[in-house]
Amino acid sequence: MRKEKPKRFSSLFAKKVYAVVAKIRKGKTMTYGQVAKAAGKPGAARAVGMFMANNYNPKIPCHRVVRADGKVGNYNRGGAERKTELLREEGFIV
Repeated sequence: MRKEKPKRFSSLFAKKVYAVVAKIRKGKTMTYGQVAKAAGKPGAARAVGMFMANNYNPKIPCHRVVRADGKVGNYNRGGAERKTELLREEGFIV
């Protein structure tokens, strides 16, 4: 049985999303909607969420993208608890 490779998104929008997220500084966050708007597609927050869920590139700090309702949301490398830990370590959550 073949091991499934992580999904790679090479669309122009995905590249823009990854570029926006890569620039989020330590201790800062953006919502999925803010990232979508900054990448040129307001209203595409769910697509941003999909990209972040499938991101395994350590240069893209997807843990810094949070939900608009104030919750951290999920994290593909350890769930919401791990995401909260990372944000706490970076000084975003006290």
